[in-house]
Amino acid sequence: MNLPTGIIDTELQTFDHFFKEAVKTNAPLLDRIMRYVVKRKGKQLRPLFVLLSAKLCGLLNESSYRAATLVEILHTATLVHDDVVDDANERRGFFSVYALWKTKASVLIGDFLLAKGLLLSLENNDYKILHILSDAVKKMSEGELLQLEKARTFNIEESVYYEIIRSKTASLLASACAAGAWSTGKNDAETEQLRLFGENAGMAFQLKDDLFDYASNKIGKPTGNDIKEKKLTLPLIYTLQNCSKTEKREIINIIKNKNNSSAHVKKVAEIVSASGGIQYATDKMNEFYLAAKAILHQFPDNEIRKGLEELVDFVKDRKY
Repeated sequence: MNLPTGIIDTELQTFDHFFKEAVKTNAPLLDRIMRYVVKRKGKQLRPLFVLLSAKLCGLLNESSYRAATLVEILHTATLVHDDVVDDANERRGFFSVYALWKTKASVLIGDFLLAKGLLLSLENNDYKILHILSDAVKKMSEGELLQLEKARTFNIEESVYYEIIRSKTASLLASACAAGAWSTGKNDAETEQLRLFGENAGMAFQLKDDLFDYASNKIGKPTGNDIKEKKLTLPLIYTLQNCSKTEKREIINIIKNKNNSSAHVKKVAEIVSASGGIQYATDKMNEFYLAAKAILHQFPDNEIRKGLEELVDFVKDRKY
């Protein structure tokens, strides 16, 4: 399934120019690292959500492009910092900034990007948009810390897991849609509608990521990666709450002591599948997907709304 970029090709090119200008620097090392980052900035999913949400509510303007740029800057900063936290040497199939320039440079690059994002908004008086995105950054940090706090327990409630992913993942997508809507519409009700739309799409996005871990072949990330990193995602949480005591002991033992063994990780995946964990997570993903679609259907039926619908379809059906 392809991203619906065709209807805003020109706008994406304009965004690309805004983004490159925003992260320019005269410091040689910073500039070299930023050029490396810019070349590998991925699918630009979040700027797509910003620009389409903006077009749904009015005519694109420079504030819309700055909002899309700020979202991408913040997302990039969090990825650079995440790679340090996760000790990750790869990002999107390439060496991560952390792998090439190590911890100090990675932390400083993340800080540099956050400062650039703040200045981009402040210098252009985009105070409301800065407020919307700052709230997302706060929630993302809270989500990461909550996940760290719960990392050693194997009895996470489903509601706590939703709280983690709503903060860690969905908050940025929610704020991206809200910032886009505000940049053109300046309407509180529409902005909140699109924030909720983005939140539901973000929840579906994370649950799709959870399901990749149990795929039969390598798509998106290595199969069993979450198990190896001792991360409890929804398929596993459901399984631990519904499998037999013997299977629960076996799963916990593998995650604690044998999580680097491919054979044992495969065994956990088999139990999760047999216990209905994969189907349960798929059903929950579809619930969030349908909730996002229902919010969109409150807006006029036009090309832009169809583009956002295709974007949510991509989130649910993507293969990577």
